[in-house]
Amino acid sequence: MGLLSAVLGLPFAPIRVLISLGEVIQERVEQELHDPAVARRELERIEEASVRGEVTADEVAEVEHRVVGRLATPRSAGEMAAESER
Repeated sequence: MGLLSAVLGLPFAPIRVLISLGEVIQERVEQELHDPAVARRELERIEEASVRGEVTADEVAEVEHRVVGRLATPRSAGEMAAESER
């Protein structure tokens, strides 16, 4: 039965690979969204841009609010499970 399943499932192999790739990309994006080091770098960049006068105080506040909000949101169950496997 294994050989028959393999032959019949062969046309779907590219779809399974694409789904697997999408899951890996999603996991990596979620890790970066909730990584405090990435958030700190983003806050440092916006602060430097503010000092140079490239952005307004409102833009700085908006970015800070967005970054802190990302860090404050709970991680998805899939992301926490993947992290615990490491």
